[in-house]
Amino acid sequence: MSHFSTVKTELRDRGALLDALRDLGHQPSEGERPVRGYRGQTVLADLAIASEQGSDLGFRWNAEAGSYELVTDLDLWKQPVPVERFLAQLTQRYALRSILAASEQEGFQVSEQRQALDGSIELVVTRWDG
Repeated sequence: MSHFSTVKTELRDRGALLDALRDLGHQPSEGERPVRGYRGQTVLADLAIASEQGSDLGFRWNAEAGSYELVTDLDLWKQPVPVERFLAQLTQRYALRSILAASEQEGFQVSEQRQALDGSIELVVTRWDG
């Protein structure tokens, strides 16, 4: 028998989370959505990514922790990478999106962005004070 698992994250900004999910090729649905698991069981989430295999991914806001948590049926995980790798990739894209938004808000522009062979991302931002 399968069941839903909840994985805590440090993802706090909805916009950065949505952008990061889209960067990874997902199309999240917003608003209270059912996340499907074993034999059609569902749990509600604030963001959901439908899966053709019938086991969806969801992110639910945890007000007590002040962050989103991943909700999914891990026994039915059908993503191309293990859940740990998915969360690592998501967290990296989330951090990148957060840094880009904060840099832009402070008047910086990205002058260079490179992804190294090890997967790390290097950003060079500049700001002209006039």
